[in-house]
Amino acid sequence: QVQLVESGGGLVQAGGSLRLSCAASGRTFSYYAMGWFRQAPGKEREFVAAISRSGGRTNYADSLKGRFTISRDNAKNTVYLQMNSLKPEDTAVYYCAADQYGRGTSATSSYDDWGQGTQVTVSS
Repeated sequence: QVQLVESGGGLVQAGGSLRLSCAASGRTFSYYAMGWFRQAPGKEREFVAAISRSGGRTNYADSLKGRFTISRDNAKNTVYLQMNSLKPEDTAVYYCAADQYGRGTSATSSYDDWGQGTQVTVSS
């Protein structure tokens, strides 16, 4: 099991940027593919991005390509989500998740461990 703690959320104006971080502890971080998901009020949790164990392969929700970038630093046990050109519809709680089998898919069921989430609010 790995423990995950997100940070970096907050209030930002439309068009602005935020970088989320997710710090991992417990088992060896590089064993896990990592993902970011988000959940807006009244909506289901949705996939944002995923990254492979080494960071060499990434996967994004089609609607977010070009604005969001996922990356990781295995030496720091941290995965990041850089979010640019933010829109009010990006408002949600953002969660990071760990996949011990290294699949890094868009399905929530692929992930074994989840953080508590960090709130991102984009004002118009």
